[in-house]
Amino acid sequence: MAASEHTVLQFTAPSSTSLSAKVHPLVLFNICDCFVRRPDQAERVIGTLLGSVLPDGTVDIRNCYAVPHNESPDLVALDIDYHHNMLVSHQKVNPKEVIVGWFSTGLGVTGASALFHDFYSREVPNPVHLTVDMGFTNGVGTIKAYVSVNLSIGDRPLVAQFQEIPLDLRMVEAEQVGFDILKTTSNDKLPSDLEGMEVTMERLLALIDDVYKYVDDVVEGHVAPDNNIGRFIADTVASLPKLSPLALDKLLNDNLQDQLLLLYLSSIIRTQLSLAEKLNTAAQIL
Repeated sequence: MAASEHTVLQFTAPSSTSLSAKVHPLVLFNICDCFVRRPDQAERVIGTLLGSVLPDGTVDIRNCYAVPHNESPDLVALDIDYHHNMLVSHQKVNPKEVIVGWFSTGLGVTGASALFHDFYSREVPNPVHLTVDMGFTNGVGTIKAYVSVNLSIGDRPLVAQFQEIPLDLRMVEAEQVGFDILKTTSNDKLPSDLEGMEVTMERLLALIDDVYKYVDDVVEGHVAPDNNIGRFIADTVASLPKLSPLALDKLLNDNLQDQLLLLYLSSIIRTQLSLAEKLNTAAQIL
């Protein structure tokens, strides 16, 4: 009796099972800027992600640009010429950055996402789809990354399914300040340089208090000493300049005066640019 044939339902994802992505804050800021500047009739913004694939397989997303599109229940269109022109312009500045996927604003994927993903699949193998929720649906700006997984029966492909992959958002302290402001639902105003300096000093004082508490606990025997932490504290203390209180106050005051001078000069420059723009507009009218 001949062996019976079985039809196997399987997912085809040879390289997406262990795939992960890392996004830089500049990408998120650019997406937010594109969303704010979008046309009035547009509900969301889509665009191209640029970066590279690291040796460990992680997709490093470092830049992006928006691509004009038209999206309706009956029509989905993308300005391909604009996309290619922008790609050429970006690669003149950063030739090592290539297409790694595409982004869209909104919570999760939509029905039209499969069509856009199919286009980018022809631009680069296994593109990453990054979604940024600008509506703060759950009270925060949700950021997720997806790849497409093909569902097939035997050798016959059926549909493509979006599968979420791990996303790593790494930033330095200066970028963290901006991102904390960005992810909140509302802000009265952006902090000034002096307010930012005040927040930084408060954080520094809190860290110094933590170090004092750790050292006291080690001396009193409440916490086991750690040689690595001890060497790090010793190197930090040794790197501090030996200044008297008067010299330290003078240094801080000089730095504060420099900050105020920069604010004054920047205000003068903005005023001059605004005046020059108005004069130019008046000259064209006359």
